[in-house]
Order: sequence, then C-alpha cells, then structure tokens
Amino acid sequence: MRIMKGRALRATATAAMLAVFGAPVAAVELFYVSGAVGNAVENFKALVKPWEEATGNTVTLVPMPASTTDQFGQYRLWLAAGASDIDLYQTDVIWAPQLADHFVDLTEAAKDLAPTHFPSIIESQTVNGKLVALPIFTDAPALYYRKDLLEKHGKTPPKTWAELAETAKLIQDAERAAGNPDMWGFVWQGNAYEGLTCNALEWVKSHGGGQIVEPDGTISINNENAVAALEAAASWVGTISPEGVLAYQEEESRGVWQTGNAVFMRNWPYAYTLGNGDDSAVKGLFGVTTLPVGGEGNTSAATLGGWNVAVSKYSTKQEAAISLALYLAGPEAQKQRAINESNLPTIISLYDDPEIAAAQPIIPQWKDVFLNAVPRPSAPTLGKYNEVSAKFWSAVHSTLSGNGTAAENLELLEAELTEIKGSGW
Repeated sequence: MRIMKGRALRATATAAMLAVFGAPVAAVELFYVSGAVGNAVENFKALVKPWEEATGNTVTLVPMPASTTDQFGQYRLWLAAGASDIDLYQTDVIWAPQLADHFVDLTEAAKDLAPTHFPSIIESQTVNGKLVALPIFTDAPALYYRKDLLEKHGKTPPKTWAELAETAKLIQDAERAAGNPDMWGFVWQGNAYEGLTCNALEWVKSHGGGQIVEPDGTISINNENAVAALEAAASWVGTISPEGVLAYQEEESRGVWQTGNAVFMRNWPYAYTLGNGDDSAVKGLFGVTTLPVGGEGNTSAATLGGWNVAVSKYSTKQEAAISLALYLAGPEAQKQRAINESNLPTIISLYDDPEIAAAQPIIPQWKDVFLNAVPRPSAPTLGKYNEVSAKFWSAVHSTLSGNGTAAENLELLEAELTEIKGSGW
C-alpha cells in the first residue's frame, strides 16, 4: 500500500493537525462503524494514523457487512437504542433524511471545510438546515470492459444495452470455444438489496423510464420504457450473465471479473485499483466507460452514491469524534483515499491535483461518469425511501427471476408505492 510521501509529509500533517485540533487533553478511543469491501479495513488503519499521531487518540473500526441494506438496519437498531459505544457512523448518501435526528449538527464545526466540497453533496447531507454528515468520497458506477478481448474480437465499448448484450454474447461464446468454459459476458449486482435498486434505476433511467419517483413526488415507474428496460435485463440472466448473478453483490461481481472470467462488469470506482493489483488476472487489461443507454435520444445514467461521516449524538466523546470527522472529510484524508483506493473526492480542488492524476488517472476520467449521475429518490420520499426502495428491488428481482412479467410487476409496484405514499411523502 502506498501511503502518501513518507516522514516529511507525515510530520507536516501532524503539525498542521495539532494547530487545528490542539494537543489532546486525555487520549480517548473512538469506535467508527462502516461497511467494508475490498481492502477497506487495512486501508482505514493507514488513513487514520496521521490523525491518531497528531491527537494521541485511537480509532477502532467496527466493520459491517458489505450490503448497505444490512448496514442501515443495524444502524437504526443502534441509534434507536441510543448506543453510546459507537462514536461515528459512515453513512450512505441517501440516509441523511432518515437518520438526521440521531446525529450532531456539524454546521459550525465545518464552516470553513464545507465550502470546499461540491455544493450538491453538502446539500444532500443537510436536513432542516443542519449539516448532519460530512462527505468523505462520492461514488458513481461505470462499465468496466476488457480492452484486450474487445480488440481481439474487433469490437468497441458498447454505447447501448443491446450492443452490450450482442458483444458480450459474441466474445463469451468465442472465449468458451477457445478453452475458457467459465467466461461470462456481463456481471453486475442482481441480489435483492439496495444495490439492485442502483442497477435497475440505471437501466430504467437510461431507457427514458424516469427515476421511480420523480423529484416532485410523482410515482413514475409504471411506464413502457421501464418495462422495456427490465425485460432487457431479464434476458441477460442465463445468457450473458450467470444464473447466480441474482445473488451477486459488488464483491461477487468483482470476484468473477478479477479472475478474468467476464467481458464486462458494472461496478463502483473501488474495483479499479483492486483490478489492477498484483494478484489480479486482469491487471492492465481493462478500461472503463460510461454505462450504456437504452437507445437513440437517451442518456447514460449512473446512480449517485457516496459516503459520509456522521457523529452520533449519543457519543460521550463528541469533541474527539468531530475532530476525526473533520479530518476524514478534509483534503489530506480525501487525497489519501483517492490515491490508495481510487475513491472519488468531494473536494473540488482535488480533481486538479497532479499527484492524484498521476497515481489514479481514472479519477479525472470519472468526471464524465459523475456528470451522468442520477440520484435515488430519497429526497422526495423522505423517511419512506427505504420502504420504496425495497418494494422496487423486490419487483425487479421478481422480474429477473421469471416470477411475473415486467409489466405485471411494475403495475403492482405502482399500486404499492401509491399506498405507501398515502396523502403525501
């Protein structure tokens, strides 16, 4: 693992943090809860080490399952119980409206830092005028493709989903015939969880089918373009995607991809660095591009993701916790995440940082993906978002599994969402 620039930078960083945070009065141990994929646990230890050295405090990571659905459920249990032994929570971009009452208002503490971030991301973490979490990195998925295989078979990165399916099938079949029976055309996240909401929103939006629930609160999902999108995705299962994709989350998809057994993969930026690791069968053999569109006149859609850090109002060590939150959301930690984990910064100036561009040329390239980002409908549905998302991914999973047609399942979904909405979100 590459850790910035050695002792000189570490000494400078330590001095700077002491100037900002002051020397510790009495060292404390903080507990930070977060989902974990890839090398997250190992990377976190290196990430917080400068802050620990500067303050004398220590941080223990409490790893959670990779599934954001499982994380959210556990978070709600802890927060509802007023758990004081968790000091900081790493939160998904969509959770702020639902968990805001349990977090410390960071508006004053971050008054100098917040303006350096993308305004839209700061806005997404502001609830009723209170900044309840600080952005630590943003996220938007892309289409990973095997450059070597496309070149070998005379193909280019696909622009439409239909072209992806055609290219994936051609190369998959040719590679199987050439001696790799494990080759698949396309891997993605088809399990019944929040990740399927992200994937399916991209299919629907890029076919001109809307955003499930529109920004004005209108339920839009039951339309012919959305039906076409889900029918197309269902046709992939068992043809260019393994039957098991219906149980895949991010890491299962990456596992197939990184062993060299997929032509295309839909995944988040974290998979880029891992895919170029020394233990990867696809090191140096792949590129990334924007996700395909449904057809002419449509635009690519990449579900807006991203992670933030919130301080629990039940913590008995809030001063130290706020200090850590500011560090993790600040330029040094964001730069380290960008270089070591290919995480996309939320601090605007870091996109022009030459060291980041040299270490991770993918980050400047990801601007095009980020410009096509589409938010999940957490803003219009407020506290009902998780229920809305669960109904959506269940309808999609049923369709992909062959339990009812897309038209039948979306009609039923519309009725369910109307009931959830009631007289208003």
